[in-house]
Amino acid sequence: MKIDNRPWYWIPVLNFASGLPYAIIISVSVIMYKNLGINNEDIGIYTSLLYLPWVIKPLWSPIIDLYATKRKWFITMQLLISIAFLIVGFTIPMNHFFVISLAVFWVAAFASASNDVASDGFYMLALEKDQQSFFLGIRSTFYRLSMLTGNGLVVIIGGYLEQEYGDKQKAWSYTMIIVGLIMTLLTIYNYFATPKTEIATPLKDSKKNSNASFGAVFASFFQKKQIGLILAFILLFRLGESQLLKMLTPFLIDDKGVGGLGLTTQDVGIIYGTFGVIALTVGGIIGGIVISRDGLGKWMLPMILAMHLPIIGFILLAHFHPSSVYYVYATVIAEQFGYGFGFAAFMMYLIYVADGESKTSHYSIATGFMALGMMLPGMISGYIQEYLGYGNFFIWVFLATIPGLILSRFLIFPYDFGKKTDDEKKPV
Repeated sequence: MKIDNRPWYWIPVLNFASGLPYAIIISVSVIMYKNLGINNEDIGIYTSLLYLPWVIKPLWSPIIDLYATKRKWFITMQLLISIAFLIVGFTIPMNHFFVISLAVFWVAAFASASNDVASDGFYMLALEKDQQSFFLGIRSTFYRLSMLTGNGLVVIIGGYLEQEYGDKQKAWSYTMIIVGLIMTLLTIYNYFATPKTEIATPLKDSKKNSNASFGAVFASFFQKKQIGLILAFILLFRLGESQLLKMLTPFLIDDKGVGGLGLTTQDVGIIYGTFGVIALTVGGIIGGIVISRDGLGKWMLPMILAMHLPIIGFILLAHFHPSSVYYVYATVIAEQFGYGFGFAAFMMYLIYVADGESKTSHYSIATGFMALGMMLPGMISGYIQEYLGYGNFFIWVFLATIPGLILSRFLIFPYDFGKKTDDEKKPV
């Protein structure tokens, strides 16, 4: 295995290409369906079911370990995602667009989950461990930047086209076609920019390894120390966020008469696509730097608190409905900075959990459980919001962050995990 020493050329765009499909499928679809007349309950259930490929991706992740190279996998999957988004764009003006577009999104979701497995494995194979910790913040930041590009730039485009054409179906049809073309350009760049650091190993040769057995891969993951506590933490850490993600956009767009803030689609895109992007970028970079400098142990608790405390801002917005949009900006800035800063700790912990043999498959299993922790609460978030109203819903979301915080205090891992020591410093 040849270690790549020019990761700045490919890490940002590769992770951007992983995050953008996730943003479109999981987040932007919520905005699109809300503007196309789908109710909150259906949005909560059916867009949450789109998480399923990320939940069950460990079932086929060993295939990515055994056949071809990670690079071939993520290039192929990114191309498939590009085609799927183009198809969604063409199906929106059709009758029964909701069912048809959901089916195509499912195909894109499976391709995106596979792309994530291959990209994660490529990252861990192509970089030294000290490089992994240093670029963790950069990687997380560009992943989240891609999501904010979806929730920001793509939503702004959709809102602009809504006003331009006065036809929401036509507007979102063109928007999804544009997204498909952007994804195509990212795929082309990754084809030329990512290094060929792997050599494909024939399956007959790989069977000489104990890792070649699917059963051995799964069994070795569930034999890790503290595995029960680890799984509980992974499942519950994002319990609040999973519900916030699904109902935040409806809250911002819904009329004040039903408890929302009454913002336009463009307002939402601008808020997340400007100051939100800056705050997320700064938070993610700082998160990676401090872990690389001090290790995960020192920053785990502060980062978790930074990630969850900004939910209080949405509680205040839902109860007081301020007339000035600047309060919304302030809340989003705090939430995005906290997310960028705090999520770096969670992802670094997952790298620790996956460390060892079959790290690609083990990381996939860990993130699969993370997706399950996002899917199940998200499915019922619409019903909870309708029952509680937006004000009480955000209080519930904040309380839902407490179990993960408590469990984090019992996790055992090296205090300096991820820290770059003096003798490990290498040019990046």
